[in-house]
Amino acid sequence: MEKTDIKSLYNKELEELFVSLGEKPFHARQAFHWLHVKHAASFAQMTDISNKLKEKLTDTCRIAVLKQEKVQCSKADGTRKYLFGLGDGNMVESVFMRYRHGNSVCISSQAGCRMGCRFCASALGGLVRNLTAGEMLEQVYRIQEDTGERVSHVVVMGTGEPLDNYENFLRFVRLLSDDKGANISQRNITASTCGIVPKIRRLAEEKLQITLALSLHAPSQEKRLSLMPVAKKYGLLEVLDACDAYFAKTGRRITFEYSLMGGMNDSTEDARQLAALLKGKNCHVNLIPINPVDERDYTQPSPQRVSNFKNNLEKYGINVTIRREMGRDIDGACGQLRKRYLN
Repeated sequence: MEKTDIKSLYNKELEELFVSLGEKPFHARQAFHWLHVKHAASFAQMTDISNKLKEKLTDTCRIAVLKQEKVQCSKADGTRKYLFGLGDGNMVESVFMRYRHGNSVCISSQAGCRMGCRFCASALGGLVRNLTAGEMLEQVYRIQEDTGERVSHVVVMGTGEPLDNYENFLRFVRLLSDDKGANISQRNITASTCGIVPKIRRLAEEKLQITLALSLHAPSQEKRLSLMPVAKKYGLLEVLDACDAYFAKTGRRITFEYSLMGGMNDSTEDARQLAALLKGKNCHVNLIPINPVDERDYTQPSPQRVSNFKNNLEKYGINVTIRREMGRDIDGACGQLRKRYLN
């Protein structure tokens, strides 16, 4: 019988589990604190729980624990990129970044990805499997343990499509923001999606306060189709309509991620089309000069071209920033470190 992933359980579920084991509910609250505040990697570390209960838990449950396989530290800005080993031998990447507003961690939601975006290293090997909520949380916890610093912001923008792992992602958000656990505000959690329309609409009904970031990357359906296979199923206008619905339901401003690729989507006309597409929307555009990937043909535009694109959007009244480049010297693009290790 497969053991229960105890780190993925809500407080109430944990209490029900302990009652089923013949234990008092308050022991569940103790275990929850050990898992989500003290980041215990084993039941043996839970010093205020009896040995008998530890035996019961060992027999029926498992704790998702990641093994730090490799860490790269940027000499330029101190960004730390982690390669973590999962219990089954799969690998995921996470990134730790320091900002003025606090420490941010970028985590993966899947081992691999099946979305197939043409410019992304994460999709090169396809999808291996979804991560559990516990494995997603563990990326945050292990980085906090390694750095000795509190994480205040979490972005689900690493390997994988979080809305393709919907139930585990939802569980992750609720556990991460639990005031008896990590207690990270939902307003400081951002999830990036390539645009799975039914899941965006469903997410709007979940009564969460997270920020939704849409991977847009093109100003037209035709160009988006050449970059992102998901556009075959969900057209650009349909995706934007779902984003409007998310904003209307949650009041949370949408972020549109736009990876700038030299000669592909960075012209003055591209900027004009993008501005027309987003006109009147309460949104923010995050321009991302692309990190080159060996297996892909796309190149990063010159700084002047990036600046011109930003200025053109601002001329049309679009709220826009250029994402500060972090960790370029340490396999900065999503999926690069994992791929090099697996090769």
